Amino acid sequence: MGFAAGSGNKMTSFFGSAFWFLVLCCLAFLQSGDGFYLPGSYPHEYPVGEVLSVKVNSLTSIETELPFSYYSLPFCHPQEGIKDSAENLGELLMGDRIENSPYQFKMFTNDSEVFVCRTNPLSAEDFSLLKKRIDEMYQVNVILENLPAIRYTRRDDFVLRWTGYPIGVRADNSYYVFNHLKFTVLVHKYEETDVARVVGTTGDAADVIQIADKSRSGKVGWIVVGFEVVPCSVLHNLEKTKNLKMYDKYPAKIQCDPTTVAMKVNENQPIAFTYEVAFVESDIKWPSRWDAYLKMEGAKVHWFSILNSLMVIAFLAGIVLVILLRTVRRDLTRYEELDKEAQAQMNEELSGWKLVVGDVFRAPSHPMLLCVMVGDGVQILGMAVVTIFFAALGFMSPASRGTLVTGMLFFYLILGIAAGYVAVRMWKTIKGGNHSGWIAVSWRVACFFPGIAFLILTTLNFLLWGSHSTGAIPISLFIVLLLLWFCISLPLTLAGGFIGAKASHIEFPVRTNQIPREIPPQKYPSWLLVIGAGTLPFGTLFIELFFIMSSLWMGRVYYVFGFLLIVLILLIVVCAEVSLVLTYMHLCVEDWKWWWKSFFSSGSVAIYIFLYSINYLVFDLKSLSGPVSASLYLGYSLFMVTAVMLATGTIGFISSFCFVHYLFSSVKLD
Repeated sequence: MGFAAGSGNKMTSFFGSAFWFLVLCCLAFLQSGDGFYLPGSYPHEYPVGEVLSVKVNSLTSIETELPFSYYSLPFCHPQEGIKDSAENLGELLMGDRIENSPYQFKMFTNDSEVFVCRTNPLSAEDFSLLKKRIDEMYQVNVILENLPAIRYTRRDDFVLRWTGYPIGVRADNSYYVFNHLKFTVLVHKYEETDVARVVGTTGDAADVIQIADKSRSGKVGWIVVGFEVVPCSVLHNLEKTKNLKMYDKYPAKIQCDPTTVAMKVNENQPIAFTYEVAFVESDIKWPSRWDAYLKMEGAKVHWFSILNSLMVIAFLAGIVLVILLRTVRRDLTRYEELDKEAQAQMNEELSGWKLVVGDVFRAPSHPMLLCVMVGDGVQILGMAVVTIFFAALGFMSPASRGTLVTGMLFFYLILGIAAGYVAVRMWKTIKGGNHSGWIAVSWRVACFFPGIAFLILTTLNFLLWGSHSTGAIPISLFIVLLLLWFCISLPLTLAGGFIGAKASHIEFPVRTNQIPREIPPQKYPSWLLVIGAGTLPFGTLFIELFFIMSSLWMGRVYYVFGFLLIVLILLIVVCAEVSLVLTYMHLCVEDWKWWWKSFFSSGSVAIYIFLYSINYLVFDLKSLSGPVSASLYLGYSLFMVTAVMLATGTIGFISSFCFVHYLFSSVKLD
């Protein structure tokens, strides 16, 4: 048996081609981005007196994780009726239901004692629902100019920041509702000539363009750079509100004291809602207006801890790589230095990985499933890398609500072409150049992970529908997602498979024997080692995972995408090295069934992520109430770890495939 000398170039071209597919997709996106608008990226100036409209988002609670519509409770409705204000697909998928509200301001015009409405007497159903939502600690989320209202509370010597405000509180077995809102709007003076200084920051433009003199006659307006709210519970005189219309002046002075509550909720009694607003000129510039949200208590990244973890993992991974390279290189060098006679004698005394030379490229069990999972893993990994890369550049900041999910969906659909190409070419390689069945492989790639996602999300959606939550995906959106899959992802996957079928297969450097070699009995089960290998990749993740979980389930803002990109790159390196080392260890004990083990040695990190998710549920989400909420949490966690398993498993398999191909291409055995 001999080793083919030029097969390494074909293998390189295989994975190189897959890489260029990713690059071309990114370039296509950038090419189409000349007129791309990022929500929240450009300032909107208002002249004094222009109307500012406040919007409301879904009611949320960390107690249940079930969002509900703002108007599911007996709150005031706007005069023009309720209108949806969702900007993109990502908002709907995240359960955001942004709607107009009755709260309206006039730019730089302070107003107080503004009457909003008096509700109908609370029915038994409304009264019961309002008490339930107060017990479940639901928060009202109001938005002005894409800025969520921020609330400050003082505890001891600390000032805590929160987004939104609670519906009400329970005190002495009575329920009180916050029916008066004290808004503060921070505004910054804006001149048209400042646009170039704010936006034109590429190259040397910022140094060339001068700020205009304020005395010049340019367009002057005000931009919103902050939005704060103080909720109060005020006992209104309901008799005085009988004849008041919306935005009339309440006939008495309202004292807003957030430390006391007075508006008790009673059945068959109406509730009167009022508000006041004050405008404050601020030095905060437009690019810095999100700083207050990104510095919220509990959302600060522990930089030292994460950096320390990354350094330890990088150091450990470096040691593993050095040991491996030295061991393999010494083995190969010692063999090459022998003369032909000594080589022939050594061939008779082969041990370790050289003994499996006739079986190492024997087709694995269930080869089509392996190709399908690797193809889907390439698609998911490519989506994660490209999405986090653009998020790190600021294209998908928290200010652009829903853009992150929309971007992930877009990149996933486009990268179907890479998934089909990799899966079919791997299938053709395993079959020795025979590309028959490539259509079946492509179809399975297009349906495997989306099918799992559809099954999980549909089951969870039935739970959400049963709870009347806004987190449920509407039927119309389900149809849109199916059309996106059928019209974009499926054709691109088939196109990638067609290209993979036409491409040349990777030639194995050795021939495979007709009779498989018997694998010697092992001291320890090999799968035990494979499952244990996931601990090392998990070590690169677990600190960052806490902040990601807090962002998903605790309503905190996640924004350190630059650091997440570094963690992702390090995770890829560690997964590749762990899988490579375990594959070498299996070959050394004459275990030639490395294909699936290389996939799951790095993919097993998903097991530890799921166990961490359960730990997070038990110890960090202790207040999570109800079987529906727990089922939602576990369902979404299962969906997440499935994607992680496919992505990390693909990294391990590709790295092991390259290593095994290189290893058996480096020695000539006759």
